[in-house]
Amino acid sequence: MMTYYVYILASKRNGTLYVGVTNDLARRAYEHRAGLIKGFTKKYGVKVLVYFEEFDDIGFAIQRERNLKKWKRDWKLNLIESSNPDWEDLYFELD
Repeated sequence: MMTYYVYILASKRNGTLYVGVTNDLARRAYEHRAGLIKGFTKKYGVKVLVYFEEFDDIGFAIQRERNLKKWKRDWKLNLIESSNPDWEDLYFELD
């Protein structure tokens, strides 16, 4: 069974945020960190993995990503802080 991830990256604590979805969180986070993906995250230095959720269904994951992208910034900050109050880089906790 495939696992899908909705994730939030940040440039720094309370910095610029990015919400994405992937089926390989470690690879995708590395690509962002290394600046391999052209666009928003590279332009604004958004590299720190601060939040993620797991899903078994790609449809649910995509819907969650879309919903989070519509959320107010404060809601996203509260979501991050509810599970990662110190804004630690969760990349180092991935397998």
